[in-house]
Amino acid sequence: MDEERSARRAESRNDFRKVESKNSGEEEFEGIRDLSQKKGPGKSKYEGQFPEKNKDNTKENRQADSPYKKSERFSKEDKPAFGKRNPEGGSNKKPIAEEEFKSVYRGRGKDEKPIYEKILKSDLPKETGFQKKLRKPFTDDISGQRPNYNFEKLEKNHNPKVQSDSLRLNKFIANSGICSRREADVLIQHGEIQVNGEVVTELGHKVNRTDKVIYKGKNINPEKPVYLLLNKPKDFITTTEDPMDRKTVMHLISNACDERVFPVGRLDRNTTGLLLFTNDGELAAKLSHPSNNVKKIYQVTLNRPLTANDEKEILEGITLEDGPAKVDDMQVLSKDRTILGLEIHLGRNRIVRRIFAHFGYEVEALDRVIFAGLDKKDLPRGKYRFLSEKEVIQLKYFL
Repeated sequence: MDEERSARRAESRNDFRKVESKNSGEEEFEGIRDLSQKKGPGKSKYEGQFPEKNKDNTKENRQADSPYKKSERFSKEDKPAFGKRNPEGGSNKKPIAEEEFKSVYRGRGKDEKPIYEKILKSDLPKETGFQKKLRKPFTDDISGQRPNYNFEKLEKNHNPKVQSDSLRLNKFIANSGICSRREADVLIQHGEIQVNGEVVTELGHKVNRTDKVIYKGKNINPEKPVYLLLNKPKDFITTTEDPMDRKTVMHLISNACDERVFPVGRLDRNTTGLLLFTNDGELAAKLSHPSNNVKKIYQVTLNRPLTANDEKEILEGITLEDGPAKVDDMQVLSKDRTILGLEIHLGRNRIVRRIFAHFGYEVEALDRVIFAGLDKKDLPRGKYRFLSEKEVIQLKYFL
């Protein structure tokens, strides 16, 4: 048995003997090929896995046989001279006309002035990623089903002199979703509205909800009231339409209801937080007027710590270019004095940012956390919900 085992080992050593060659890799493959040619019980497991080397497998032959040939390139004579100067002077590039540029809004600087950048229209995408997202709704209502508000009984008890069945004609038209109240007054003055078959041109004319009101040959009906609360994200402007085709808050609630709603107040593009939408013009006017002292609380993040002297001056009240700016209350929320809580009832454009810009601060983040007693609890950024009937009653009659 030992003699047979020794004989096999000697035979294996002879098979792996080196072949006289300059290439060490060829020596190894030669030994393996010798094993693959064996027959019988000592046959190698590498048999057939190492084909003979193709002598014609040169670089030129591989390129000739490859289906992926190099594309034909320009010759020196045919090659276009992009951007090279012509012999007569100047450049081969055509001057770009002013009409081929478009002004793109890039935010505001430290002086709170808008910044625009001119970009070639050819460089602008034909369809932005935001426009693709518009094919699907941004958000869904997280509060469940839409409430069915019923304030008739409460209105009679709150003000018995006012009959809930009658309302002004312009409000009737505005509640139908056709236009605003001011635009409805213009339609009435031009005689485009008929009530029960008669043209009405008197402003302040009252109608009942059961009256037949016709506009452009169609019968219109007042819509049901809608009250939506949105937690606005950044990079959305607060407007119903934008001629520059920017993202608006209306896209965020486009699938919420069929009625025509509008935002109450404004939040600038980089400000986040609570924004209310409704088709109730009376409530919108009530919440927007500063005399009603509607409480709004913001969380403000500054680019540097707030000094004690500046804090004192802000609380005492300052005067800006458009009048006095009084702050109701302000609290420092962080140890480094860069995060503040600010309570204010003014509704002027960019009032919070302009207050701090007056002292040389830049507002890095601004978030409205409370509006008219409504908060952001369980309302994620970019989501909306319908107000409950209890919340609407609180806003309409007890605020």
